[in-house]
Amino acid sequence: MKIIKTKYFWVFTAFLTFVIYFVSCTHDDQVLDTATATGSELFSKFTTTAPTIDGTIDDAWSGVQKLTGETEVPNPGNGMFAGYVGDKYKYTIRSMYDNENIYFLAEWNDPSKGTTVQPWYFNPTTKLWAQEPNARQFDVNGVQIREGIGQDQFAMLWNIDFSTPKFASQTCYASCHLFNSYRNYAGMMVPNKSGNHYTNGANEKIDMWWLHLNKDLPYGQMDDQYQDWAGGPAVTDTVGGAGNGRHFDDLTPPTPFSTTYKNNNTNTSNGPINNRVSLKLDGTGSNVNVPAWIIPDGINVAYIDVKDTLPGGLARKVTAISSTGVLTYDGGTIDPNGKPEYQQVAGLVGVGAKCFPSFIEVPLTLGRADITAKGVHTGSGWVIEFKRKLNTNSIWKQDVNFASLLDQPFGLAIFNNCNYQHSIKPNLVLKFVK
Repeated sequence: MKIIKTKYFWVFTAFLTFVIYFVSCTHDDQVLDTATATGSELFSKFTTTAPTIDGTIDDAWSGVQKLTGETEVPNPGNGMFAGYVGDKYKYTIRSMYDNENIYFLAEWNDPSKGTTVQPWYFNPTTKLWAQEPNARQFDVNGVQIREGIGQDQFAMLWNIDFSTPKFASQTCYASCHLFNSYRNYAGMMVPNKSGNHYTNGANEKIDMWWLHLNKDLPYGQMDDQYQDWAGGPAVTDTVGGAGNGRHFDDLTPPTPFSTTYKNNNTNTSNGPINNRVSLKLDGTGSNVNVPAWIIPDGINVAYIDVKDTLPGGLARKVTAISSTGVLTYDGGTIDPNGKPEYQQVAGLVGVGAKCFPSFIEVPLTLGRADITAKGVHTGSGWVIEFKRKLNTNSIWKQDVNFASLLDQPFGLAIFNNCNYQHSIKPNLVLKFVK
């Protein structure tokens, strides 16, 4: 009997040890020894060989598990995403980390590479300069009449210091601009009438990584921004949409129950700026909008680098506009009449080769420049590499901190030649592998 009891004791002990080990290895916040994909988990692999951030998939990414999926444009209501609902994009994303940085490689299908954003063109009927729409245009019968020339974009949302409780289960939808009554404000469900992003409490913040592929990549950057409460629906309901919780990093947060933000006095860069100025027709007539800067005889110019607006640069400042559309600039004039290279191409999309860009490229600085990014368009889609420090030590707590290696829920979005009508994939989670 003693031998039998001893045998049972060791069997029970072994079983108990196994149970304890199994439970400890399936905790949500553990560092995993092995990676087992579920379709929503992105496993970040530890590396001693950092990838080169250049948009080229080098050997460092071999053996790193891919998370594959498909984003889809949802229907938020009120026609906000009209013309885009149901659009889908297949993606893969990989991640690595070392003792200092975290690295990502994102790929997605998009054969229609955006080469410019809302270019300026001359309308020979009105004799005015105008800009292409940044989203698809439809007639009264719902027939598409013009394709948007917006921009390709990629975005990710993260929960800053786990401050937004709903993010764990809703990720992107925890602050989404949906026109429905699911927003929880002070214990009540309140419609988000404005379509703006904002969190559900004064202490809740979300990290927003936003890559504008036509505006950020030229300087090798991804725009680091964040979302907060910003007065929430109370502001939205009373003043018609002021509760916009999207801000760029380095804004000094407001005190609770205030929506006043102050720009950090050391940050003078707001990133790309609109290439637009209002001038009087013939110097004395009504005000009309025209491009502020042009590169005379430039061919298929996507943007103007801010350096080219300085003395000795390629860009020239527009100083006058005539009632026939003739632009006067520092050094000459441009008469677009009878010249299709300055006009729209007939059909759904396209402009002449000499149409002017709509924005001036300015590098991001300080907190907005925390993320390094490079990418290439392969002809069938985008390949983007980007990296950020595990911990940026953000003074205002405007960045997610990966240094603890805890699981991090996230969502991602893909935009295709548009302004805000994006496809999304919510409820993903980043896990760190030893």
